[in-house]
Amino acid sequence: MDSVLKIKHTLDALFGIGVSKYLPKDVRFTYSKKTGRIQHVYQNDMLLCTLRIDGGLAITPNFAQILMKSKKFRENCVEVDDDSKPFIENGNSVFCSHITWCGKNILIGSDVPVLHENKVIAVGRAILSSQMMSSLKRGVASEDQR
Repeated sequence: MDSVLKIKHTLDALFGIGVSKYLPKDVRFTYSKKTGRIQHVYQNDMLLCTLRIDGGLAITPNFAQILMKSKKFRENCVEVDDDSKPFIENGNSVFCSHITWCGKNILIGSDVPVLHENKVIAVGRAILSSQMMSSLKRGVASEDQR
């Protein structure tokens, strides 16, 4: 399968159908020397994402910001308050009490872009689903910020 097509299908599967149309046209791939599989996706020497062994994508905050043009992608994000922004930018976890809004497509274990005033400040892994994040007022919602 063509590398660009594979990335597009993966983006649509993970974040919603139609998100892949925001993948930049001038992407470059690196491949594993052992397996020949895609390892990294770059645009102008800027890392966009890394393919995981399980088939998922580890996206960077820069790539998440590019994908923010899609309304469907936004449903995979959480927005945080002003107080927690500096801590999250330093790699700390997101707590439920600091979430001001969360998209409805967040599942446990999925990658979650963390927003502050519609700008991506980090990408982490969801500990809770979107329903749990909005109902709970205590506890960790997302961790492992990149």
